[in-house]
Amino acid sequence: MTFISFIATVVALVLSAAQAPAGQRFDYLVRGDFFAGLAGDEARMAHARALCEETLAANPRHAEALVWHGSILFFEAGRAFRNGDLTAGGQLFQRGIQEMNDAVALAPDNPGVLIPRAAVLIEGTRTMQPEMAKPLLESAVANYEHVLQVQAPAWATLGDHAKGELLFGLADACARLGRQDEARRYFRQLLKDAPASGQAPRAQSWLDTGVVPKANGMSCVGCHK
Repeated sequence: MTFISFIATVVALVLSAAQAPAGQRFDYLVRGDFFAGLAGDEARMAHARALCEETLAANPRHAEALVWHGSILFFEAGRAFRNGDLTAGGQLFQRGIQEMNDAVALAPDNPGVLIPRAAVLIEGTRTMQPEMAKPLLESAVANYEHVLQVQAPAWATLGDHAKGELLFGLADACARLGRQDEARRYFRQLLKDAPASGQAPRAQSWLDTGVVPKANGMSCVGCHK
Protein backbone atom coordinates (compact mmCIF):
# COMPACT_ATOMS: atom_id res chain seq x y z
CA MET A 1 0.00 0.00 0.00
CA THR A 2 1.51 3.33 -1.04
CA PHE A 3 1.06 6.45 1.03
CA ILE A 4 -0.54 8.20 -1.95
CA SER A 5 -3.16 5.53 -2.61
CA PHE A 6 -3.93 5.26 1.10
CA ILE A 7 -4.27 9.04 1.48
CA ALA A 8 -6.41 9.38 -1.63
CA THR A 9 -8.79 6.66 -0.56
CA VAL A 10 -9.27 7.80 3.01
CA VAL A 11 -9.24 11.56 2.45
CA ALA A 12 -12.12 11.55 0.03
CA LEU A 13 -13.80 8.80 2.02
CA VAL A 14 -14.16 10.79 5.21
CA LEU A 15 -15.10 14.09 3.59
CA SER A 16 -18.61 12.74 3.15
CA ALA A 17 -18.61 9.59 5.24
CA ALA A 18 -20.84 10.37 8.19
CA GLN A 19 -24.45 11.42 8.32
CA ALA A 20 -24.19 12.56 11.93
CA PRO A 21 -24.80 16.21 12.84
CA ALA A 22 -21.78 18.48 12.43
CA GLY A 23 -21.23 18.68 16.18
CA GLN A 24 -20.61 14.92 16.25
CA ARG A 25 -18.18 14.82 13.29
CA PHE A 26 -14.96 13.84 14.98
CA ASP A 27 -13.26 13.54 11.60
CA TYR A 28 -13.41 17.32 11.21
CA LEU A 29 -11.04 17.56 14.17
CA VAL A 30 -8.57 14.83 13.35
CA ARG A 31 -8.40 14.21 9.62
CA GLY A 32 -6.12 17.10 8.62
CA ASP A 33 -3.40 15.97 11.01
CA PHE A 34 -3.97 12.32 10.11
CA PHE A 35 -3.54 12.94 6.38
CA ALA A 36 -0.48 15.09 6.95
CA GLY A 37 0.93 12.30 9.09
CA LEU A 38 0.39 9.76 6.34
CA ALA A 39 2.35 12.06 4.05
CA GLY A 40 5.28 12.03 6.47
CA ASP A 41 4.61 14.73 9.08
CA GLU A 42 5.24 12.76 12.26
CA ALA A 43 4.39 15.68 14.56
CA ARG A 44 0.93 16.04 13.09
CA MET A 45 0.32 12.30 13.24
CA ALA A 46 1.30 12.40 16.90
CA HIS A 47 -1.17 15.25 17.39
CA ALA A 48 -3.93 13.22 15.73
CA ARG A 49 -3.15 10.25 17.94
CA ALA A 50 -3.11 12.44 21.07
CA LEU A 51 -6.50 13.93 20.16
CA CYS A 52 -7.97 10.45 19.74
CA GLU A 53 -6.50 9.33 23.05
CA GLU A 54 -7.73 12.41 24.91
CA THR A 55 -11.21 11.90 23.48
CA LEU A 56 -11.22 8.23 24.40
CA ALA A 57 -9.98 8.99 27.91
CA ALA A 58 -13.04 11.20 28.39
CA ASN A 59 -15.37 8.78 26.60
CA PRO A 60 -14.07 5.26 25.94
CA ARG A 61 -17.17 4.54 23.85
CA HIS A 62 -16.53 7.30 21.31
CA ALA A 63 -16.71 5.12 18.21
CA GLU A 64 -15.33 7.62 15.70
CA ALA A 65 -12.31 8.44 17.85
CA LEU A 66 -11.75 4.71 18.28
CA VAL A 67 -11.85 3.91 14.56
CA TRP A 68 -9.45 6.76 13.82
CA HIS A 69 -7.10 5.65 16.59
CA GLY A 70 -7.20 2.11 15.24
CA SER A 71 -6.40 3.45 11.78
CA ILE A 72 -3.39 5.31 13.16
CA LEU A 73 -2.14 2.14 14.86
CA PHE A 74 -2.66 0.24 11.60
CA PHE A 75 -0.53 2.82 9.79
CA GLU A 76 2.14 2.64 12.48
CA ALA A 77 2.14 -1.16 12.18
CA GLY A 78 2.94 -0.89 8.49
CA ARG A 79 5.80 1.48 9.22
CA ALA A 80 7.19 -0.87 11.88
CA PHE A 81 7.04 -3.83 9.47
CA ARG A 82 8.82 -1.82 6.79
CA ASN A 83 11.54 -0.96 9.32
CA GLY A 84 12.00 -4.63 10.16
CA ASP A 85 10.48 -4.48 13.67
CA LEU A 86 8.16 -7.45 13.37
CA THR A 87 7.34 -7.59 17.08
CA ALA A 88 6.16 -3.99 17.32
CA GLY A 89 4.46 -4.28 13.95
CA GLY A 90 2.50 -7.32 15.02
CA GLN A 91 1.38 -5.73 18.27
CA LEU A 92 0.31 -2.49 16.58
CA PHE A 93 -1.48 -4.43 13.85
CA GLN A 94 -3.49 -6.48 16.32
CA ARG A 95 -4.39 -3.42 18.40
CA GLY A 96 -5.38 -1.45 15.33
CA ILE A 97 -7.63 -4.19 14.01
CA GLN A 98 -9.21 -4.72 17.45
CA GLU A 99 -9.94 -1.03 17.92
CA MET A 100 -11.51 -0.71 14.47
CA ASN A 101 -13.62 -3.80 15.18
CA ASP A 102 -14.65 -2.43 18.57
CA ALA A 103 -15.64 0.88 16.96
CA VAL A 104 -18.00 -0.90 14.57
CA ALA A 105 -19.46 -2.88 17.47
CA LEU A 106 -20.19 0.41 19.26
CA ALA A 107 -21.73 2.13 16.22
CA PRO A 108 -22.73 -0.53 13.69
CA ASP A 109 -24.89 1.82 11.61
CA ASN A 110 -22.59 4.84 11.49
CA PRO A 111 -21.01 5.38 8.03
CA GLY A 112 -18.39 7.56 9.71
CA VAL A 113 -17.14 4.39 11.42
CA LEU A 114 -17.93 1.74 8.81
CA ILE A 115 -16.33 3.44 5.84
CA PRO A 116 -12.97 4.36 7.42
CA ARG A 117 -12.53 0.81 8.67
CA ALA A 118 -13.43 -0.70 5.32
CA ALA A 119 -11.20 1.65 3.33
CA VAL A 120 -8.21 1.03 5.59
CA LEU A 121 -8.61 -2.72 5.27
CA ILE A 122 -9.22 -2.71 1.53
CA GLU A 123 -6.00 -0.80 0.96
CA GLY A 124 -4.02 -2.55 3.68
CA THR A 125 -4.82 -6.06 2.47
CA ARG A 126 -3.38 -5.46 -1.00
CA THR A 127 0.10 -6.49 0.14
CA MET A 128 -0.88 -9.18 2.65
CA GLN A 129 -0.69 -12.91 2.20
CA PRO A 130 -4.03 -14.18 0.82
CA GLU A 131 -4.88 -16.27 3.87
CA MET A 132 -4.51 -13.20 6.09
CA ALA A 133 -6.09 -10.76 3.68
CA LYS A 134 -9.24 -12.68 2.82
CA PRO A 135 -11.19 -12.46 6.13
CA LEU A 136 -10.27 -8.80 6.53
CA LEU A 137 -11.33 -8.00 2.98
CA GLU A 138 -14.59 -9.92 3.45
CA SER A 139 -15.37 -7.89 6.56
CA ALA A 140 -14.60 -4.66 4.68
CA VAL A 141 -17.05 -5.64 1.94
CA ALA A 142 -19.66 -6.33 4.61
CA ASN A 143 -19.09 -2.82 6.00
CA TYR A 144 -19.60 -1.25 2.57
CA GLU A 145 -22.70 -3.32 1.90
CA HIS A 146 -24.19 -2.18 5.19
CA VAL A 147 -23.42 1.43 4.28
CA LEU A 148 -25.48 0.92 1.11
CA GLN A 149 -28.37 -0.29 3.26
CA VAL A 150 -28.06 2.67 5.61
CA GLN A 151 -27.91 5.07 2.67
CA ALA A 152 -30.81 3.53 0.78
CA PRO A 153 -33.44 6.12 1.85
CA ALA A 154 -31.23 8.97 0.58
CA TRP A 155 -29.52 7.15 -2.28
CA ALA A 156 -31.35 9.02 -5.03
CA THR A 157 -30.23 12.36 -3.59
CA LEU A 158 -26.52 11.54 -3.70
CA GLY A 159 -24.39 12.79 -6.57
CA ASP A 160 -22.92 10.50 -9.20
CA HIS A 161 -19.42 10.91 -7.81
CA ALA A 162 -20.40 9.80 -4.32
CA LYS A 163 -22.39 6.83 -5.59
CA GLY A 164 -19.79 5.87 -8.15
CA GLU A 165 -16.89 5.84 -5.71
CA LEU A 166 -18.68 3.67 -3.16
CA LEU A 167 -19.97 1.22 -5.76
CA PHE A 168 -16.61 0.98 -7.49
CA GLY A 169 -14.78 0.27 -4.25
CA LEU A 170 -17.32 -2.39 -3.36
CA ALA A 171 -17.20 -4.00 -6.81
CA ASP A 172 -13.41 -3.97 -6.93
CA ALA A 173 -13.17 -5.58 -3.49
CA CYS A 174 -15.67 -8.27 -4.50
CA ALA A 175 -13.64 -8.97 -7.63
CA ARG A 176 -10.48 -9.37 -5.54
CA LEU A 177 -12.34 -11.96 -3.46
CA GLY A 178 -13.33 -13.89 -6.56
CA ARG A 179 -16.98 -12.94 -6.15
CA GLN A 180 -17.31 -12.10 -9.82
CA ASP A 181 -21.11 -12.17 -10.01
CA GLU A 182 -21.36 -9.64 -7.19
CA ALA A 183 -18.64 -7.49 -8.71
CA ARG A 184 -20.50 -7.50 -12.02
CA ARG A 185 -23.74 -6.52 -10.29
CA TYR A 186 -22.13 -3.57 -8.51
CA PHE A 187 -20.31 -2.40 -11.63
CA ARG A 188 -23.60 -2.51 -13.55
CA GLN A 189 -25.33 -0.63 -10.76
CA LEU A 190 -22.60 2.00 -10.98
CA LEU A 191 -23.24 2.48 -14.70
CA LYS A 192 -26.98 2.72 -14.05
CA ASP A 193 -27.01 4.89 -10.94
CA ALA A 194 -23.88 6.97 -11.50
CA PRO A 195 -23.23 7.26 -15.25
CA ALA A 196 -21.43 10.59 -14.82
CA SER A 197 -19.06 9.18 -12.21
CA GLY A 198 -15.38 9.31 -13.00
CA GLN A 199 -15.34 5.59 -12.29
CA ALA A 200 -17.88 4.70 -15.00
CA PRO A 201 -15.25 4.12 -17.73
CA ARG A 202 -13.24 1.84 -15.45
CA ALA A 203 -16.39 -0.07 -14.49
CA GLN A 204 -17.23 -0.55 -18.17
CA SER A 205 -13.69 -1.72 -18.84
CA TRP A 206 -14.02 -4.39 -16.16
CA LEU A 207 -17.33 -5.54 -17.60
CA ASP A 208 -15.76 -5.73 -21.07
CA THR A 209 -12.42 -7.30 -20.16
CA GLY A 210 -12.53 -8.51 -16.55
CA VAL A 211 -9.63 -6.20 -15.72
CA VAL A 212 -9.80 -2.87 -13.89
CA PRO A 213 -7.47 -0.31 -15.50
CA LYS A 214 -5.24 1.67 -13.18
CA ALA A 215 -6.50 5.05 -12.07
CA ASN A 216 -4.82 8.17 -13.37
CA GLY A 217 -3.44 10.23 -10.51
CA MET A 218 -5.24 10.47 -7.19
CA SER A 219 -8.21 8.23 -6.58
CA CYS A 220 -10.84 8.06 -3.90
CA VAL A 221 -12.20 4.61 -4.66
CA GLY A 222 -14.74 3.40 -2.17
CA CYS A 223 -14.76 6.65 -0.36
CA HIS A 224 -18.18 8.20 -0.23
CA LYS A 225 -21.35 7.78 1.72
